[in-house]
Amino acid sequence: MTSESTGRSRRVHLSGAGVEASVEPDGRDSGWVLRIGGIEQSHVDLADPRRIQHEYLQRIATVLDTLRPAGEPIEVAHLGGGALTLARYVQATRPGSPQLVVEIERELPSLVTGALPLPAGAQVEVVIGDAREALTGMPERLFDAIVLDVFSGEESPPHLAAADFYREALGHLTAEGLLLVNVGDDAGQRFLARQLRELESAAQECGTAGVWMLTHAPLLEHPADGNMVLLAGGALGTPAVEDMAARWRAAGPHPAAVLDPEGSAALAASRLR
Repeated sequence: MTSESTGRSRRVHLSGAGVEASVEPDGRDSGWVLRIGGIEQSHVDLADPRRIQHEYLQRIATVLDTLRPAGEPIEVAHLGGGALTLARYVQATRPGSPQLVVEIERELPSLVTGALPLPAGAQVEVVIGDAREALTGMPERLFDAIVLDVFSGEESPPHLAAADFYREALGHLTAEGLLLVNVGDDAGQRFLARQLRELESAAQECGTAGVWMLTHAPLLEHPADGNMVLLAGGALGTPAVEDMAARWRAAGPHPAAVLDPEGSAALAASRLR
């Protein structure tokens, strides 16, 4: 697809969710927003795809930056497409990276790429369907990173919020790959706690290191609405993990919290009392 520096406003009805999705200028600079059901879901800067606005995506991008040497292509699966913000970031920072996007809303990828074209050279394959079914349908394919970004607290798809799915996802990683799970949760963070335990169980069964977590530090003291990024996979069992964690803390957004497996387990226990 031809690279363009400008977007265009568009909207479409999503047959799955039964709501309208729209792409519109953010009203400030070269940014554009994807809204679903009137709620901002994604932000894209066409002039600089490396600029990410949403806090949790900044944390995910930082983790991907540390996964391999700078500029080295990585193979990434995005389970949940949105406005392809992270896929654009990976293409900008690691040109030549093959990427897979699985999106359950049939009309959404066409809306996004029609309004906000991908840059020339982007190797982005889009699959319409359920994230779990899509992975099951490619049993031999391995990824350096899998990003799961479909959760919304108690309304999250139950077949994805379980240890057996996490085991399947971990099985699609390379030896030093990484599963990144964005968990959006309500006050109390009980869904988060359950996901920490489900992912920990899957990691143990797969023989990989325990679960790390990145988030906005105040959410640890005051369990309000917010996003937490959970990490599992072979990359966390290497000697480089402490250096990686130091980079995650330093990069922010600040104030940043990075919990190791012991800290993650303690947090889960505190939220489920």
